[in-house]
This record gives sequence, structure tokens and C-alpha cells, in this order.
Amino acid sequence: MNRRHLLAASIALAALSPLVHAQNANPARLRVALLPDENAATLIQNAQPLKAHLEKALNKDIEIIVTTDYSSMIEAMRFGRIEVAYFGPFSYVLAKSRAPGIEPFAVGVEKGSPTYQSVLIATAGGPVAKLADVRGKPFGFGDQASTSSHLAPRAHLLKKAGLSGDADYKPVHLGTHDAVARAVQAGQVPAGALSKVILDSLVKRGMIDAGKIVQLDLSAPIPNYPLVMQGSLAPELKTSLRNAFLGLKDQEVLKSFRVEGFLPTDDSAYDVLRDTATVLKLDLARMK
Repeated sequence: MNRRHLLAASIALAALSPLVHAQNANPARLRVALLPDENAATLIQNAQPLKAHLEKALNKDIEIIVTTDYSSMIEAMRFGRIEVAYFGPFSYVLAKSRAPGIEPFAVGVEKGSPTYQSVLIATAGGPVAKLADVRGKPFGFGDQASTSSHLAPRAHLLKKAGLSGDADYKPVHLGTHDAVARAVQAGQVPAGALSKVILDSLVKRGMIDAGKIVQLDLSAPIPNYPLVMQGSLAPELKTSLRNAFLGLKDQEVLKSFRVEGFLPTDDSAYDVLRDTATVLKLDLARMK
């Protein structure tokens, strides 16, 4: 009797497996994650037009998610706890190294270009007036997996000023871009780096006083944030997702991403960041 029940259960499970897979490939609810580079409540509030747009375009329930940090977002994508994510360029590279099946499909465009820059800033009137002054002092970065608040400015300090992290200055990881800007403004760290786009937004919103900081330099252009989806999604859903973003014109929705629009992209666009990580001797497998 037990054998018969076990056999019946096995057959039922085998019959159910394709259905479960199909449901996962085209779920009724899509979980869309935004990079936690600013305050989570602000990001979710600003993303409500995005939620409405996707629900209409995809005819699905949409859940907007902001994880606690970059590492949590990478792991959520890796283990299938989110279907779509708006990664930072370097956090995408880290995610791809751990979840090879994920697929970037769109990249943000600003001023006609799919690139942006990191800005290195210092406290106005503080001890850092030029890049060379960073030597021997703390320097504020965001998350370790951030491109414009860690990887790019770290490479810039090495290339332009010959300064290597830990050996020549003290890296201080503050988590988010806005935390870096506030810390530099207050003089808690004499200098730091973040996305130029985010800094401009913080100043425009009155959250940072432009008179209390000075710009030291700008990084080389960085490939912009990619939209990424699970490679296991159904082909028709992938097509719908591409269409929902690549044809997007609604400025209220685009405000969630701080871009003017989206263009198609693929994994090769981010090879430059893998090369930069190699130059900096960063071990992608061990980074959070």
C-alpha cells in the first residue's frame, strides 16, 4: 500500500512539475527590485508610477522591492526571489558571476548617452582641495558593490593620483550614495564619491547644500544601470518586458530611474567593469 501511494505521489509530482515551471516562467505577480542606493521609502514612493505602468503594460500584479543592501539584491536575483531588477553596473557584474542565467535587456539613457559618471567631492574648506590631498585620510564610498560610489572612483584615485585603497587612504563604506554626500557635507569624512546624477538630484531636492561641498573630479564614462530579468522567464513575457521599457516615454515613470529613456543592451557592455575590477585586483567571488 505504501509503495502504491509513493508511486502515485511521484507520478502526480512529475505531472505537476511542468505546470509549476510554467507558472514560474510566467507568474501572475512580478517582483521588481530597485537598487538600494538611496532611502528605501523614498525609492518606493517615487516608483508608484512605474508600478502602475507595468501593471497596465504586462497585465500583472507588480510588487516593487528595495532590498536592505546591494548584496541582498544580488542574492535575491540569484535565488529567484525577484524576477526583474534595476542593478548598478558593477552589482550586475557581481550578480551575473553568481547567476549566469540572468539577462540584461535595457540600459538607461541620459543626455542621449547610455553612460554616466562618478563625482569625487570634498568638504568645502576642508583638508582635501585636490585628489592628492586624499592621501592618509578617510575617503567615503557607498556599498562595496557600487560602481559610481566605489569601483569607478577607486580606480580613478589609482589612475589619476596613484592612490591605492588601504595603503594610501582609509576607505570608509557608508552604504548609500546619499549617506556619502551627507557625510562629506558635514565633514564626517573629508572626501567621498557618488553618482553625479544622484548628487545633482540631492542638491535639486534641497537635501544637500551645494555650497558646503566642492567637486574634485569626474570619473571616465561608466555604462549605465541595466534592467535585468531572470533568463527562465517565458519568451512572451521577456518580449513584453522589453517593450514596456524600450518604448517608455512617461517622464513620471522615468523619474524612478533618473534617466530620459532606455536602449537595448547585453552582457558585453559591462566587460569594461570586469577589466577595471581586474586592474584593482578585486576578487569578484569574495565581494558582497
